[in-house]
Amino acid sequence: MLNVKNVSFQYNETPILKNISFSLQKGDHLSIIGESGSGKSTLLKIIYGLYHLEKGKLFWDEKPMLGPNYNIVPGEPFIKYVAQDYDLMPFITVEENIGKFLSNFYPRKKKKRIAELLELVGMETYAKVKPTDLSGGQQQRVALAKALAREPELLLLDEPFSNIDNFKKNKLRRDIFTYLKQENIACITATHDNTDSLSYADFTMVLKAGKTVAFETPETLFNQPKSKYVASLFGEVNEVPSNLLFADNFSTKKVLLYPHELEIVPSSAIKVIVKNSYFQGTHYLIEAFRKNKAFLFTHPTNLAKNTEVCIAPQKEVLAERAQ
Repeated sequence: MLNVKNVSFQYNETPILKNISFSLQKGDHLSIIGESGSGKSTLLKIIYGLYHLEKGKLFWDEKPMLGPNYNIVPGEPFIKYVAQDYDLMPFITVEENIGKFLSNFYPRKKKKRIAELLELVGMETYAKVKPTDLSGGQQQRVALAKALAREPELLLLDEPFSNIDNFKKNKLRRDIFTYLKQENIACITATHDNTDSLSYADFTMVLKAGKTVAFETPETLFNQPKSKYVASLFGEVNEVPSNLLFADNFSTKKVLLYPHELEIVPSSAIKVIVKNSYFQGTHYLIEAFRKNKAFLFTHPTNLAKNTEVCIAPQKEVLAERAQ
């Protein structure tokens, strides 16, 4: 349905995106991750049609998407884009914002649709309130509902849950992405949130300095990261010389290991001194050092400072890395 071919873009003389290509089918969910400034938001704006594209092509159902130089009103009618500034009308109510582009010829249908969307984003009690009286997280939820009012074929989300409280974010995220799947709406989410990029995406694209460095399923990307950069987008990561893991290996090649993949063992080549223990709810994150090199691993209990322990990858992880 969406085909992005060899897209490059620059502001003045500064390159932002370099030769980006991918395709997305109807109902697919793609998350785009990468460090700040990697080009995530710019790519969404290009797809929506806010920036003119000089290098590369965009197609929707094999028809060219021509961008702002050819459209009187920027943006494509079958795409909705939820930006980080929310784009709400400040002096009309929440329900009026959501129903702004719904037809007035069918008032009952319009009222029902607004009520459904208010329930979807958990804003039923704020229907008569104006956006100026809402928090940033509440405005973000209204913007999501407004984008879904006239169901798009493709929804573009730029950090869509960034200002929403955690206890409300998790349910909202489940409800929104479940709704999109039910309605077969394709979605691209630019995010720094691991839950968005892992739990609700069919595919995840990794950008670095405007280039695609990975495009995989979330499971493959997390379990088999191609570089420390990719792994670090999902949290802390250790780089361990392979000669410390495999007795018959004299290579200095680095093996990437997440903290949860390391555990305390009776003996190993990695003997470390504990410096800090950080409580993280279900476990402690232990910061330890071998000589001047830091290691991070998880443990069920707190470890006293200056405790000496041996750590190693879990057996199944070690077997996987040996292949």
